[in-house]
Amino acid sequence: MSDAFNMSMRKFLKQVGVTSQQAIEEALRTADDSGKTYEIKAVITIEELGMTHEVSGEITGQE
Repeated sequence: MSDAFNMSMRKFLKQVGVTSQQAIEEALRTADDSGKTYEIKAVITIEELGMTHEVSGEITGQE
């Protein structure tokens, strides 16, 4: 893969990671459910390619 592809991919994934973490942390602060475990799912799609990728897991709120 080209350098331009690698750079654009890394930039996108960094944006996903940073903005998702901020949104999750804010939601957990608002919920104020210390130590509760939440099911979580992230979905990334590229409509033009018919691609969908899902990642599921659990996140436990801070105590």
